[in-house]
Amino acid sequence: MNIAVVGTGYVGLVTGTCFAETGNHVICVDIDAAKVERMRNGEVPIFEPGLEILFERNSKQGRLEFTTDLAPAVAHAQVIFLALPTPPGEDGSADLSYILGVARQLSGMIQNYTVIVDKSTVPVGTSEKVHAILAENLSTELFDVVSNPEFLREGVAVEDFMKPDRVVVGTSSPRAVKVMKQLFEPFVRQGNPILFMDERSAEMTKYAANAYLATRITFMNEIANLCERVGANVDMVRMGMGSDTRIGKRFLFPGVGYGGSCFPKDVQALAKTAGEYNYDFKILHSVMSVNDRQRHILAHKIKARLGNDLSGKTIAVWGLAFKPNTDDIREAPALYIIDELLEAGAAVKAYDPEAMSNVERIYGSRITFVKDPYEALIEADALAIVTEWSVFRTPAFEVLRRLLRQPNIFDGRNLYDLDFMREQGFYYESIGRNTVQ
Repeated sequence: MNIAVVGTGYVGLVTGTCFAETGNHVICVDIDAAKVERMRNGEVPIFEPGLEILFERNSKQGRLEFTTDLAPAVAHAQVIFLALPTPPGEDGSADLSYILGVARQLSGMIQNYTVIVDKSTVPVGTSEKVHAILAENLSTELFDVVSNPEFLREGVAVEDFMKPDRVVVGTSSPRAVKVMKQLFEPFVRQGNPILFMDERSAEMTKYAANAYLATRITFMNEIANLCERVGANVDMVRMGMGSDTRIGKRFLFPGVGYGGSCFPKDVQALAKTAGEYNYDFKILHSVMSVNDRQRHILAHKIKARLGNDLSGKTIAVWGLAFKPNTDDIREAPALYIIDELLEAGAAVKAYDPEAMSNVERIYGSRITFVKDPYEALIEADALAIVTEWSVFRTPAFEVLRRLLRQPNIFDGRNLYDLDFMREQGFYYESIGRNTVQ
């Protein structure tokens, strides 16, 4: 098929590249001319494992193109994906101005039957708003609007797209069903379902899934905080819970709160939608409150150990991205921790395998960025582990002990065994487990 993808953010670029990989001709559109030029020159603007290989192959073979000009990109498209930002407004609701603005442009460009797909995470009822705008200038025989939410986990997004657990398609049009089925069948050859449903149910499915996963994470953080007080080990509790087939093992790891581009804004947007329909979604308000608190817990532990005034103290921070295998720092817990450390007077030395340039654009020279994990430890009074990159899992502990001014480790991801850390002679605080001292 001929496909246009409007927006080359994380979702749009993965979507366009993976569709090109299955033989479609894809034109990706973005208003950022400098970014488009970089992509035309073969540069992938985001870090996502596995994406660069597919990007390079399909660009060279002519199936993946980039432009700033919407009209020629959609002129021959059978399917147009809207992968545009929906940032939270001041009241928590999703900002639809980008999507509705492009829909208004498309209403003057479409000449032949086209399926317009909302790929962005959008509130319930958005497909109807897009449809209404298109219908102002177009015959409804020329288009259908479909909701096709993405379920891509940053760090494994290419694998998630190429081998999805399920594909959710919201449409009431048999014509659109046929097009979407043809488009996605190459990705579900192993038998995973393409779930067709009405548009509103598809839009709700995305929010419901993310809100539930955020709730699981938050529940385990609450359990972890309680474990510290009663003397239980959250790792043991997690394994005991996860062995129950009704619960399962995933998304039960406690830590310093969730972040990223999806969970924070989607939970907030779903709570806002509930309010618009006069429903008080109490669980979601609790999830947001607990997560806000959890993002500061590591800084609180550091201050409890070293004092509320951290002037003259240096803290090493390992991990800046909101999760490993991405350079995405949106709502990253590390930023909240760094802010609190700086406010308390500490000097901060930070290392992350991929996200340092993004963080440097925020802090500049206010914190020190180093070239390897061990450099961050030199003359530091404590190490804070915030993101569970694989490189942090088995460090040379004798080097850590030698470089740190004080052997204090505050682990926000529970990477190390308690008995081992005791043998190594560290003061070691983690999440939901006893303190080693």
